[in-house]
Amino acid sequence: MTDVAASVTTAVSGTPVVLRAHGYEAAIASVGASLRSLTHEGRDLVVPFDSDEVRPYFRGATLAPWPNRVVDGVHRFGGGEHRLALTEPNRGHALHGLLGWVDWDVVDGDDASVTLTATVPAQDGYPWWVEVTTTYSLGAHGLTQTVRATNRSETPAPWGTGPHPYLVAGPAPLDAWTFALPADTVLEVTPDRLAPVGVASVTVDAERFDFRAPREVGAVEIDHAFTDLTRDAGGQATVTLTDPSGTGVAMTWDSGCGWVQIHTADRPEGPDHPAHRAGLAVEPMTCAPDAFNDDAYDFATGVVALPPGESHEVGWTISAR
Repeated sequence: MTDVAASVTTAVSGTPVVLRAHGYEAAIASVGASLRSLTHEGRDLVVPFDSDEVRPYFRGATLAPWPNRVVDGVHRFGGGEHRLALTEPNRGHALHGLLGWVDWDVVDGDDASVTLTATVPAQDGYPWWVEVTTTYSLGAHGLTQTVRATNRSETPAPWGTGPHPYLVAGPAPLDAWTFALPADTVLEVTPDRLAPVGVASVTVDAERFDFRAPREVGAVEIDHAFTDLTRDAGGQATVTLTDPSGTGVAMTWDSGCGWVQIHTADRPEGPDHPAHRAGLAVEPMTCAPDAFNDDAYDFATGVVALPPGESHEVGWTISAR
């Protein structure tokens, strides 16, 4: 007679980790190395999800080895044609990399920080081995995430990364939040598939894209990447959201991320969907959408050609205002 092994249950979102310091509390889920929630003095700074819930969409996920889309799932990095699985079937693209649904290993941590690792194995469409490490750490200035990639292949690997939080300014609806986005240029895309067309000044549709001077979000719908970011003396770019009550949230990153995707979280199901405009996705990215096809565009996409044995590191911070 065969013994039946005792079953072991795991939270739907993977191994749960909770960090606490300086009035902040961050919950990390190992599936996708995702930021499940972030609060300051009990106030939500991102749209959360439950530990026993399949993560909605890519909410809080770590995106690698590319953020955003590879159009048609096809890229020609290094001169050869590579075909990726179409993980955005309604638009026919490969979306947000290969690690979003991987259960990352928790390898180190304490009350205020945790480190997780995962490996992108060589596969159809991405024939490179890349080791990825991410660390979340709480400090007086908020939650900082760093992502470090190391190429273990014999040829340069295309690389890009970014996070996918939906920021929350306060109790009022998103339309009433004041938004500041220090970007001069927007990536124009096709309306149906969001495939890149070219870059333009944010003044091409100022009501929708120009938030260089802080103003209310209003009813505009945005799902676009922005670049040519204004930075402070330390090279930092900062996006801020402020609620009419005076509370707010900010996200800051350095020159390692030359792009940022902004999404007003409009759901095709309409206003009755619980996620409809529940927060503002702010996604600093090391590269543009479809960056692996860099030579197809007349603008610099920022794709990293990561040499064999070398590493690339970048980070960003979410803080209460």
